[in-house]
Amino acid sequence: MLAAAGLDVRVNSRPTAVEPDRLARQAACHDAVICLATDRIDGAVIDAARARCRIFANCAVGYDNIDVGAARRAGIVVTHTPDVLTETTADLTWALILAAARRLGQAERVVRAGAWRGWSMLDFLGTDVGGGTIGVVGAGRIGTAVLRRARGFSMRMLYTSRRDAEAADALGARRVPLNDLLANSDVVTLHVPLGESTRHMIDAGALQRMKNSAILVNTARGAVIDEAALIAALREGRIAAAGLDVYESEPRVAPELLRMENVVLLPHIGSATTATRQAMANCAARNVIAVLRGQPPLTPIDEQ
Repeated sequence: MLAAAGLDVRVNSRPTAVEPDRLARQAACHDAVICLATDRIDGAVIDAARARCRIFANCAVGYDNIDVGAARRAGIVVTHTPDVLTETTADLTWALILAAARRLGQAERVVRAGAWRGWSMLDFLGTDVGGGTIGVVGAGRIGTAVLRRARGFSMRMLYTSRRDAEAADALGARRVPLNDLLANSDVVTLHVPLGESTRHMIDAGALQRMKNSAILVNTARGAVIDEAALIAALREGRIAAAGLDVYESEPRVAPELLRMENVVLLPHIGSATTATRQAMANCAARNVIAVLRGQPPLTPIDEQ
């Protein structure tokens, strides 16, 4: 798409994030940068880019990897890719809910290890999801899509949000304070952006308020959870299980989590379908083309 629009495109072919110094040098000599959630676009990169770069197009819906304020002061547009990954991430959230509730990771490991000895009445007893209560922390696009799926499981639905979410209300969900949601939900799933107000939102106190039979799922950003507090809660049985797609120090996963059977661990694949990743790339490319043609960006970040 970019080449077809007449742009000269340079691609980082390595599977890892670009080192900050190299990223700064590259940003300084290009008119646009399409970046990933793993690329840190900090003040130093933006300072290097300001002489030429006109847009950072983040190929993600979250943008905690970018200093949006610094970019705004430098006159550089920042965009992201909302909408296109909503349904895919909601599907993955439900995969984690069901896997954690039914102990699928643990059961599969037994089969793969050749340790399964046949059907038994008491093996791998999990938790029924249907008919329970789901609590969605953050009823934006993805959170609302998760609630829509919960209706198929005949679940009572709670949500927290900075304001009433009409789409969630229309589904029959009820807005409640976070503490009430934590205390009354059988499944708590996180769908908030990472910022100062949400960092470690789920801390030791929040985990203490949850039911000891509850499941916690995170497909948002790892640092929304105080990971040390989560490890302690899982170890001590203060919550039953967790399903994690993101981690506080990605790509590092705490060794304690790796040893726990009551946690399902995935490698940040919430949007990982071929169609969705292509749609994300196309959205980022369309933003670049628009800005370089002097047109408004399609999906600017709201903070701008």
